[in-house]
Amino acid sequence: MTEPVDLLRQMLRVRRLEETCVELYSAAKIRGFLHVYIGEEAVATGVSSALAADDAVVATYREHGHALLRGVSAEAILAEMYGKQEGCCRGRGGSMHLFDAATRFYGGNAIVAGGLPLAVGLALADKMQGRDRVTVCFFGEGAVAEGEFHESLNLAALWRLPVLFCCENNLYAMGTALRLVESETDIALKASAYEIPAWPVDGMDVLAVAETARRAVDAVRGGGGPHFLELRTYRFRAHSMFDPERYREKAEVARWVERDPIETLRASLALPEQEWTEMQRDVDAELQAAVAFAEAGTDEPVEELTRFVHSDRPAR
Repeated sequence: MTEPVDLLRQMLRVRRLEETCVELYSAAKIRGFLHVYIGEEAVATGVSSALAADDAVVATYREHGHALLRGVSAEAILAEMYGKQEGCCRGRGGSMHLFDAATRFYGGNAIVAGGLPLAVGLALADKMQGRDRVTVCFFGEGAVAEGEFHESLNLAALWRLPVLFCCENNLYAMGTALRLVESETDIALKASAYEIPAWPVDGMDVLAVAETARRAVDAVRGGGGPHFLELRTYRFRAHSMFDPERYREKAEVARWVERDPIETLRASLALPEQEWTEMQRDVDAELQAAVAFAEAGTDEPVEELTRFVHSDRPAR
């Protein structure tokens, strides 16, 4: 089991990566859409701590932290955002489409709920091949309103697939409060209607997330079929860098910030100030090196712009 101090370090890595992205975006170094994970770090960190190297992860467009925790380097992530060919997708995907087959990180999917059927497919392939793998699918509560959510849970339950569904419920699907669009806001209860073991979890408590995720992953890997976690969390910043954020009160955000998962865990560990300072210094050095790597990256040659668009194989 991952030690609490290691969970703290991983959450700090995600936080610093996202803060760096905000700085680079504000300086017009990276472009396009940008959705940061600040405030939700306990979810991806806790769940990732329960996974094996051969497991698969499918995420949403708010996926920088998931990719980093899965093993995609900060260098490859930032180079991708810079549009450089040293990026994990050769600069062709950008912020919302990070992908890395080597670490079994299958997106970065910009379509709401688009990752759920992909996760079902990965899990089905593993079951058919008799492989000892678990596929974890992260998605927001906004995906619950999509048909893919219901279709995917239904098929996973019918076929008893080795998949763990992780709903990152931050209460606002873009700018619409959950209570305004769902008559039943208990998402774990919704999932249980498909005969899937489903548990709500405090998504601001990384220790609670890690323990519950370990229990769920062990059950899935042991042949228990799909499981479902509703991770109740909160994003501290707007939906995206373009979002004027007029749909929630500042006082509400402030109340959630008081439950910052990083500060909460740090306080509970009573971490010596010197150790905390060293941890921050190490993480900052990692991000500084990643920025330098991205800045030194190279643009893809113009003559290769159609590469991967058309097949290199001759037609039969």
